[in-house]
Amino acid sequence: MVKAVVLGASGGIGQPLSLLCKASPLIDELALYDVVNTPGVAADLSHISSIAKISGYLPKDDGMKHALTGADICIIPAGIPRKPGMTRDDLFKINAGIVQGLIKGIAEFCPNSFILVISNPVNSTVPIAAETLKQAGVFNPKKLFGVTTLDVVRAETFVQDITGERDPSKTVIPVIGGHSGETIVPLFSQAKPTVEIPQDKYDDLVHRVQFGGDEVVKAKDGAGSATLSMAYAGFRFAERLLKASKGESGIVEPTFVYLPGIDGGDAIAKETGCDYFSVPVELGQSGAEKATNPLGNVTEKEKQLIEAAIKGLKGNIEKGVEFVKNPPPPAQK
Repeated sequence: MVKAVVLGASGGIGQPLSLLCKASPLIDELALYDVVNTPGVAADLSHISSIAKISGYLPKDDGMKHALTGADICIIPAGIPRKPGMTRDDLFKINAGIVQGLIKGIAEFCPNSFILVISNPVNSTVPIAAETLKQAGVFNPKKLFGVTTLDVVRAETFVQDITGERDPSKTVIPVIGGHSGETIVPLFSQAKPTVEIPQDKYDDLVHRVQFGGDEVVKAKDGAGSATLSMAYAGFRFAERLLKASKGESGIVEPTFVYLPGIDGGDAIAKETGCDYFSVPVELGQSGAEKATNPLGNVTEKEKQLIEAAIKGLKGNIEKGVEFVKNPPPPAQK
């Protein structure tokens, strides 16, 4: 029996993500939680003829406790979306508090569950989650993941124009670093099968992977950000983690993790100077079982991209840690 919880289930990412979870044969029970509209979303999804039994909760009447109790996997897309002209960093103050509140709930009601953080900015919200779990004495680095799969999905999709591959997901491209702008580093040199990127197209392709979110924000003309593709990417990662947790072997996915807590992660942390970094991670029954170091086999251009990523990441990570260790004063009303 697998119980999955979507925290922030009524939002632009939360609804399509909940739909994908409801349709999945891997999930037996699905609990939805949000501050508005959750019972309605759950009622709508409950009419779908699939395995998962579904329930929806609001904060009142111990809703968070009911949603989280017994959870095996918690997926967190909660937060406000990016608006035009807004960087992921602008989202920080609002989304940091939202994520921290939800993580405190997980620490109390389902501390052994897998935790998948989608809420932006992931480079900071994952350290916030880790520090909050540490304070509660229940931090397990193997079970906390920052979902960077959208960057992987974009890299696979955008390179299709060059490869001509009918199914872009058949091209495996490691994307490392973080999950915003220049911290995102697609390693096209390590693509399988091999991809030859024409020199005159390389910079534009990298930029498109790094700033694909801006493309969507602009196209939606102020009416939203990348919600559907993010829901797909979040579900894809959750599905692969669930398969690995049920014993399927050989599943490797890039994800933003706390490196010192994962086998093979220490060397990467020393090399990058970052405790958190997205690298290909072998998933298994305990969660993140082994981090793969992709840094020894990169091109000169990729080396430059990694250096820029590390510079940006260090500040993002520090910001998240600081938010928990020295909380900002409450806003004046």
